[in-house]
Amino acid sequence: MPTEQKDLITPADAADVNKTKWGQFGTLVSVFFFWGFVAASNDVLIPVFKEKLQLSQVQAQMVSFAFYVAYSVGALLYFFVSKLLKQDLLNKLGYKSGISIGLIISAIGTLLFIPAAGAESFPLFISGYFTIGLGFSLQQTAANPMAINMGSASTGSQRLSMAGGVNNFGTTIGPLLVKLAIFGSVSTVMISSLSVVKVPYLILGAVFLLVAIIIYFSSIPNKLISNTEELAESKSTWVDRGSPFKYPQLWLGMIAIFVYVGVEVSTGANLPEYMKQKLGMTPGETAPYISLFWASLMIGRWTSSAEAFGFSESTKKVLQFVMPYLAFGVFLLVNAITKHNVEHFYIYAAVIVVLIIANFLSKGNPARQLMIFSGFGIAALLTGILSPDPNVSVFAFCSVGLFCSTLWPCIFTLSISGLGKHTSEGSNFLIFMIMGGGFISVLQGYLAADHLLGISHSYIVGIACFLFLAYYGFKAKGELKNQGIDLDELSSAKGGGH
Repeated sequence: MPTEQKDLITPADAADVNKTKWGQFGTLVSVFFFWGFVAASNDVLIPVFKEKLQLSQVQAQMVSFAFYVAYSVGALLYFFVSKLLKQDLLNKLGYKSGISIGLIISAIGTLLFIPAAGAESFPLFISGYFTIGLGFSLQQTAANPMAINMGSASTGSQRLSMAGGVNNFGTTIGPLLVKLAIFGSVSTVMISSLSVVKVPYLILGAVFLLVAIIIYFSSIPNKLISNTEELAESKSTWVDRGSPFKYPQLWLGMIAIFVYVGVEVSTGANLPEYMKQKLGMTPGETAPYISLFWASLMIGRWTSSAEAFGFSESTKKVLQFVMPYLAFGVFLLVNAITKHNVEHFYIYAAVIVVLIIANFLSKGNPARQLMIFSGFGIAALLTGILSPDPNVSVFAFCSVGLFCSTLWPCIFTLSISGLGKHTSEGSNFLIFMIMGGGFISVLQGYLAADHLLGISHSYIVGIACFLFLAYYGFKAKGELKNQGIDLDELSSAKGGGH
């Protein structure tokens, strides 16, 4: 074993590296829930701020902008602090320590809601959201590679899909719970005073602190346990290249994360405008369809996560049919609670069959899954663009969420495989590229103008994103094989010991 990696694996960990640590993993995924819960809940308060503070639409969107730009700012801070210390920050602090510190930073952000609500100060609210996002940036940098490395390399992307499914459960119930906490009803959208915002966010801050303590004193390892480097080293081909940017799987993966988050965010963000122009729907009428798009991500991730369980192969195959419809049931239940008519969504159960087929074809290989799911994503967008029936197009665009669902864990797994001691630094660069969601959604919105492509054909932007993602799956597989990491071999080994 190269000396550079001795601080990454203890002898006890190395002996047990192929077994998923379910107790540790269960504790870790709690932070994934918070990321989704807060991100989706932000949208609940945007119209409230706009009304109460008399903001323009652009000003109100600063809530989302501040929250997401904080990820990139946090990643830059991480990079510069690491350079100042002449050591990777998480390698110095420890991974679970980094997650705990990130939770404390986010908790500080929730405290800013007290003076913000008292003074009805939008800049203070924005500062609170920005600070919460900064904390999330550090948490994501640590938690994503930890989830991948908490067991067999063959099921790393499936574990991250499972964590992503928990994240999407947060996006599904977050807006509902925040509406109940702030408005007292899921159908009310206005309040008499911004002071009611304080209590739920103070409770959220207290939960952040509680989870920070639990994680800090948990059995989660403070050092990253490598699970793919052992395979590489056994073939004597892995070498430390001195910089994460000298590994093509990483810098190409950064572009892949940029375009992946871009196609995910832009598809959902432009859907209300499509339904307004083509079907004459009001914002209230489009809400269930936006919910379906984001629930589709949960459906896909729950489907893929079935591979990560230590069950027999026959049980896993059954779960791959059960899990997506269980997630779909959650979507139907949430919308039924919010008094939306769900009967016209039943047809979507047939679309989910396509997801199940795509998941079986991928055979648990992240590179193959990236190529197959990107292909289905392109097919969905082409159907939406070319269909003469806008109702068909809406369901086609919503189904893009199904095929985006597992791309984050696939890209993340491919990007950090083989990085060794550069893993946390590489993870940080990937988090930085989340900003693609803002840039690409703006690009599609610009091209959607009637004098350019129009709203329907603006979805060509998403097709271009999926084409690159398919290319990355092909290219990363070859690059990793050259470095001694055979994804086919890892995939075929997935049946053992996790």
